[in-house]
Amino acid sequence: MAGHAADLPTIIVTGASSGIGAHCARALKADGWRVFATARKRQDIEALQHEGFEAFYLDYREPESIAALVSAVMERTGGRLDALYNNGAHAQAGAVEDLPVDALREQFEANVFGWHDLTRRVLPAMRAQGHGRLVHCSSILGLMPARLRGAYCASKHAVEGLMLALRMELEGSGIHVSLIEPGPVTSGIHRNGMTWFLKHVDYGNSHYRDDYRAQLAQVRDDGERARSDPQVVYKALRHALVSRSPRPHYVVTMPARLGMLMKRLLPAGMLYRILSKAA
Repeated sequence: MAGHAADLPTIIVTGASSGIGAHCARALKADGWRVFATARKRQDIEALQHEGFEAFYLDYREPESIAALVSAVMERTGGRLDALYNNGAHAQAGAVEDLPVDALREQFEANVFGWHDLTRRVLPAMRAQGHGRLVHCSSILGLMPARLRGAYCASKHAVEGLMLALRMELEGSGIHVSLIEPGPVTSGIHRNGMTWFLKHVDYGNSHYRDDYRAQLAQVRDDGERARSDPQVVYKALRHALVSRSPRPHYVVTMPARLGMLMKRLLPAGMLYRILSKAA
């Protein structure tokens, strides 16, 4: 078994306990990848191990956990890693004027700085072997804004700029960088994000309290209705991993593609008014 595992392409998949990360980790494993899956909670790590994954603790906000993950993976692979899929994140909801700076710091620690740290730590192995794929699960909100989602939008816009610059810097190295920009996908990210919303936003005393109450009711009712299956993300991920010419952008789901079409065709002011009413 060890010899067989040594022959498989290797990938780190973060945020593999649920949603998009869990679906992609299972699909990659079924497609013959050796998947190093990460999660934050002990019970989720144990569940992944029970499924046959090599699973590890990772919290993007803890640099020591990032270093420990990379060290453990490199020890198991003999210093080889074919791909990284940065997926783990959280979505901080709230109007910009309601968000304390600490909320933005936590959002960027988890969604930007941790991704940057992990990416930098795997790059030496990829440079040494002369190839690699770095795929980042961004969001359509990394390409356009959304009302009451300013912190999350900002973090995804930052990921877009940072990783596209990296893509340009790595041209000719054999290492390719791609960003996947999903629209609404069944993932649980909004339900999970309620923890951060309630931590940082005093919604009862906010100018936007009626909007917040409506959103809370929607999430508690069934926040995942009318969302695409995460398989649409996996199709993009698989292309980014195996294609000879991986794309810089993979905009997936019809609402996301429609949004990009509107962005190309409409004046900016009109676009933002439409997006504000649709939120």
